[in-house]
Order: sequence, then structure tokens, then C-alpha cells
Amino acid sequence: MFPSRSRSTAASAPAPFYAKVKQAISKQISAGVWRPHDRIPSEAELVAQFGFSRMTINRALRELTDEGLLVRLQGVGTFVAEPKGQSALFEIRSIADEITARHHQHRCQVLKLEQIEADFTQAAALGVEEGTPVFHSVMVHFENDVPVQIEDRCVNAAVAPDYLQQDFTTTTPHAYLSLVAPLTEGEHIVEAVKSTPEQQQLLHIDDSEPCLLIHRRTWSTQHIVSHARLLFPGSRYRLQGHFMS
Repeated sequence: MFPSRSRSTAASAPAPFYAKVKQAISKQISAGVWRPHDRIPSEAELVAQFGFSRMTINRALRELTDEGLLVRLQGVGTFVAEPKGQSALFEIRSIADEITARHHQHRCQVLKLEQIEADFTQAAALGVEEGTPVFHSVMVHFENDVPVQIEDRCVNAAVAPDYLQQDFTTTTPHAYLSLVAPLTEGEHIVEAVKSTPEQQQLLHIDDSEPCLLIHRRTWSTQHIVSHARLLFPGSRYRLQGHFMS
């Protein structure tokens, strides 16, 4: 199952024993030998396998759990964790595309699709006068029937006048807006927030679950197209960015 413990000495300083255990377990998971929700060998079995102390094995399992690779249930065992979804921080992508790229199924539940008069905050976000008619949508995005995002979006009606006529169960606001007003610029502001009781119900989370909130504004040439508030359960999503200087 695992490579045998090497007794040879390398020219460079050898990796700590617990790091070797972590690497071996990680390889089993990345290779697909152990899949999400699979139970891995017990501490006693790993001690016998590697020949290391129980303290060393425990540290390896504890660190892999902290890194989100394993889930430990007291009195039950240690299991491979379900991988978190990953959202791009520095690029503007559709959540449907992100989910599809993971070979998972996306669906959307539309809660609101309406015209409203922009209040002060909405008007400032869109760069329009307060009271200007704008479009407002609220929807929940699901990954394999698990809610992963609440999208609350205001759209500049002058830029996308047919927004309310779209069927967002078959496309996404991002895909439609990219078509009618090609995006040239984007802005992300990320913060950790506490969810409301209504949001907890929509995301199927409890009161103790922290959430990530992304404020996303997008431009097409000189016009602000939309401002979206994207709320993610902290346990189901993470953000990743890559940039070059």
C-alpha cells in the first residue's frame, strides 16, 4: 500500500517522519486510490505500516485534517474529505463553468428577477442616479444539488435592457452579460461575514458556519454593467488567485 520506510541517508537533511507520512497519504488520495468519504487505515494500522510512533502518525493526520484533506470523527475513524470548490479570485468566471470544470452538475434556483429603483448604495455601485430603474436578481447556485452560492445582483438596465427576459435556469447572468456587454474590467472585494437566518436556510448551513462574501463589479468599456454580492459557505468554497508581476 505504502512505500517501505527507507533506511538510507540522503545528502540533504531528511524530511521529518510525520512529513513522510503526510506525503504518502496525500499520494494515495491524489492518485485516486482513496476517494472522498473513504475511510483510511487507523492510527494503529499506520503505526504498524510505517514503524513510526503513534505521536508521529497523529501529527501527520492532524495536519492533513487542518489542511482540509482528511476528516476525523472521534470514535468512528478518519476519512478522505470532499474537495472544496475553488473560485477564481483574479479572473471573472461563471460559477457554472467552474462547477462544470470539476465534472459536477450545476443548477440554479431563481428567487427574484425584478425591476427596482436603485437606492443610494445600489446607485453608487452602478454609477447611476439614486432612483434610477435597475434590474435586480437573486438566485442560489447548486453543485451536485448542494447549495454553494447565493448571488444577489443589480444590473445597469441601460446596458442590458433584456436582462429580465432571460431564463437563468438554462444560462447564468455572467454568461448573458458577457454576451451583450463584453467585460473589459472587474473588481473584487472579499470579506468574511456572518450569514442571516434566511441565508442559512438557503445554503443549508447552521448559525456557526462562517461565510465568504465577494462584492464583484464589472465594466464594459466605460459603463458599469453590474454589481453582485456572491455569498459562499466557508466550508464548501475557497478562493484562488494567480498573478504575475
